[in-house]
Amino acid sequence: MNKTKNSGAWCRALVLASAVGFLLPLSAAPAGADTMRERQWYLKTMQAERMWRVSTGKGITVAVLDSGVRSSQPELEGRVHVGRSFASSSDTESGDSEHHGTAMATLIAGRAGSGQGVQGLAPDARILSVKLGDDTMDNSVLAKALRYAADSEAQIISMSLGMKRALLSEKQDREMQAAVAYAIKKGKLLIAGSGNGGDKGNAVEYPAAIPGVAAISAVDGKLTATKFSTHGPQVALGAPGEKMPIPCDRAGGYCESRGTSQATAIASASAALVWSLHPKWTGNQVLRVLLDTAGRPPRGKVPSEYVGYGLIRPRENVLENKGNPGPPDVNPLVEAAEKDGKSSAKGASPSAPVTHEPALATGKKSKSKDKDDNLPWFIGGAIALAVPGAVLVALMVRRGRRKAKAKQQRQQAAAAAGSYGGGPYGGTMPVEPPYPPQQPPTRSGS
Repeated sequence: MNKTKNSGAWCRALVLASAVGFLLPLSAAPAGADTMRERQWYLKTMQAERMWRVSTGKGITVAVLDSGVRSSQPELEGRVHVGRSFASSSDTESGDSEHHGTAMATLIAGRAGSGQGVQGLAPDARILSVKLGDDTMDNSVLAKALRYAADSEAQIISMSLGMKRALLSEKQDREMQAAVAYAIKKGKLLIAGSGNGGDKGNAVEYPAAIPGVAAISAVDGKLTATKFSTHGPQVALGAPGEKMPIPCDRAGGYCESRGTSQATAIASASAALVWSLHPKWTGNQVLRVLLDTAGRPPRGKVPSEYVGYGLIRPRENVLENKGNPGPPDVNPLVEAAEKDGKSSAKGASPSAPVTHEPALATGKKSKSKDKDDNLPWFIGGAIALAVPGAVLVALMVRRGRRKAKAKQQRQQAAAAAGSYGGGPYGGTMPVEPPYPPQQPPTRSGS
């Protein structure tokens, strides 16, 4: 299928460009070939059809803090409640002038039916649209919107947006952190995109970096962290965010997109599936189960700076009832931040260190504290040069070690994957990206 690239096309959500996904137009698919459902690769990978036999997100409302949601979007018909608009008078008071909020809501709760529409991961969830405007961060209305959503019937607050902390005043900073704490106290689950600046300075963004908010990075079809995802100790989970079909305009067109915005929508829908099965849980408990059942990275430190505690894996709870919800009034991310001594934003403090660099898929030496797996081979080579008669033995030992290591990695991956094998979605395990950071992640305010 040919795709026409639209260079420089961005799906704008407010002024928060770093959290927004990239768009490519999708041409119409021929009947019986390359359907929209087939383009939604992550539904098959996450075993959505099996999960829908048990949970579809019914009874759960997701507040989408974004550019608005078109209630007329076919996939969302009858399930969008248009809440308060926090946009200025210069913005459209209703609807979705930027198309971004509608796209995110569709990924969460769309119903494609038999047509070419986008199917949401939690098709029976309801959407509360909380409209924000281009001036959202300038006048601190995001904090007000958060409090509004916290006082609503919505259980999940989905924020596919972000802004660098350096652009916020101290007053705005305090207001946002207080609003987050208020929402968590009300039992809500807050989810936000980590940002799309991972390969462009990697500046930490709010609200994802505030303790208690689940910061979501994006992974591709190989379940590998994307290069553009903002990374750091603030990341809680990874979710699909590459080659994501979304509705992109009022005329009914669809686009292929990527970004942590899309990953946030998938994480929010995943939470809706779990919460629908456990309606008496709080947001803290749903979050703890999502962290507990995530597909762990196969190597390196956990939490990882690229996928946090791992790839979000709701089927572990929906199908297997795995995961410990723990206490209802303790947010696991706030608890972890307090244990790490982070009194300010999670990973956003200028003094917060980068805990490790990713292990490299290229085989280069990692700068983490993990043992250098290349060391035995260097030693073996030196012995072989010093003792020519031992060359064959050294080669045999090296091959044996490689086989043993490969077997161990397969066993670890299978254990992390659960009963369905192969990976957190039944595919390849997520890995750290095969590139080192070009520079240490910047800390806003430094």
